[in-house]
Amino acid sequence: MKNKNYQFLIHSQNLAMLGLNMAFPFYLLFLKGVGSSYTQFGLAYGLFTVSSALFYLPLGKWQDRYPKHYFLMGHSFGMSIAFLWIPSISELWQVYLFQILLGCLGAVQKNSEKALLAEYTDTSKRGSMLGNYHFWTTIFSGIAIMGSGFLIDFFTIDYLFYISSVFLFGSGVLLWRIEE
Repeated sequence: MKNKNYQFLIHSQNLAMLGLNMAFPFYLLFLKGVGSSYTQFGLAYGLFTVSSALFYLPLGKWQDRYPKHYFLMGHSFGMSIAFLWIPSISELWQVYLFQILLGCLGAVQKNSEKALLAEYTDTSKRGSMLGNYHFWTTIFSGIAIMGSGFLIDFFTIDYLFYISSVFLFGSGVLLWRIEE
């Protein structure tokens, strides 16, 4: 079961990486149209980082009480919904609020992924299993970034966020198959 869960984790995170990395580099271009100064950009990114840091402490305690893959599902479904919101962002306060949401969801993803990888890998082969995991998720990240640059030439940037949302939703559905 541990190995089967590991495979579901790899597949779900590959879809998540496709969704996240398809849109995230272009999210910065989208933000450029909303914010107009380095101060605003720095504040937005700072809000992302600080909200993430503040969320780690309660998140860790919650993850000790509940199945960790539920949190990763929450990340995938939450990001799926959040990406649908991006094209309607038009005010700077919305960017700031969105960055706080992204920071919290990013903390969920990072903490859950690491905790699940620790549970689903054997100590005798952990290094090679982690290498395999990171190989596949990084390959899918690169494919997503290159492919999205191509897609933007044919569609508007809004469609990129919608397509990403579908991939993230698919990641959440795959995580449902993980067994305790």
